[in-house]
Amino acid sequence: MTSLPSPAPGQNSLLPEQPMCAADPGTWCSRFYQWTNNDFLAQSADAIVSKTLTITLIVIVALLARALIHRAITRLIEGATNGAVSRLVRSRAPMRLRNSTAPLISQRRAQRARTVGSVLRSMTSAIVLLVAAVMILAEFNVALGPILASAGIVGVAIGFGAQNLVRDFLSGMFMLLEDQYGVGDIVDLGAATGTVEAVGLRITTIRDLKGTVWYVRNGEIQRVGNMSQGFAVAVVDVPVGYSVDTAAATEVAGKAATERLEQEDLAGDVLEPPEVLGVDRVTNEGLTLRLTVRVSPGRQWAVQRALNAAIADALDEAGIPRPLVFAGPNG
Repeated sequence: MTSLPSPAPGQNSLLPEQPMCAADPGTWCSRFYQWTNNDFLAQSADAIVSKTLTITLIVIVALLARALIHRAITRLIEGATNGAVSRLVRSRAPMRLRNSTAPLISQRRAQRARTVGSVLRSMTSAIVLLVAAVMILAEFNVALGPILASAGIVGVAIGFGAQNLVRDFLSGMFMLLEDQYGVGDIVDLGAATGTVEAVGLRITTIRDLKGTVWYVRNGEIQRVGNMSQGFAVAVVDVPVGYSVDTAAATEVAGKAATERLEQEDLAGDVLEPPEVLGVDRVTNEGLTLRLTVRVSPGRQWAVQRALNAAIADALDEAGIPRPLVFAGPNG
């Protein structure tokens, strides 16, 4: 059996051959070699340290920029709801609406501003993190050209294939920014009429009077009729006969409406005293008197029903004739 050659005096045959840079004390190569005893890590020590510091700096700057942008958006939203903008809007409102509808408008504006602020913060977070991710990939010498080109091609393909989705998203964004409607509003969207239960960037959920839930795509909404913004108007049509004294009937209807609106169940909904407009229509059956009253949003139907009953009873008690209904040939 052949014996192995003996090592030279003062040389340890069990230690592997170390890289040249490990012989320089105080360098990252020497430290990494002492910590790991790995040639590859020792030779890559300078690159590892520099890349780590650069990536750490990118992450810190991205987080700091995200926090500053979020703070700026929050201050902007708070200023829009509580600052000069709100005072300017209230100052331009008619005097008769300032005391009655200004609190409702301010509350609604604050709610909508918070929603828009949340959307803006999410978008800015995505943009900042995406830019940071691209810069980190560039530090690893990743070729970003093909990636960006591929992303652009995929984006164009998705854009052509999802035009309706993009339109729904953009329509939802403008709807939020313009405060066209919100959760709890009673709206007429053409395709459906009812109470808004949920508002998204793509879909608006509405429940109609029969309890049916409608999912309306924002991109398909061509017009919006909002019955819950600021105030509502209860319109009461009072039919009377041809022989009626219109002045007396108007007085009776106005007095009955005023007394009914002063009762506890409706007093909190009334924003202005009722206004009797007079004769609105002349039909084959008789005359129609119209009365209007400005009320809180969403309460116009309850007020209309209460006034219809009160005015009908008052007219009957005053002996004011009602329209004649002629029976048909088979009646």
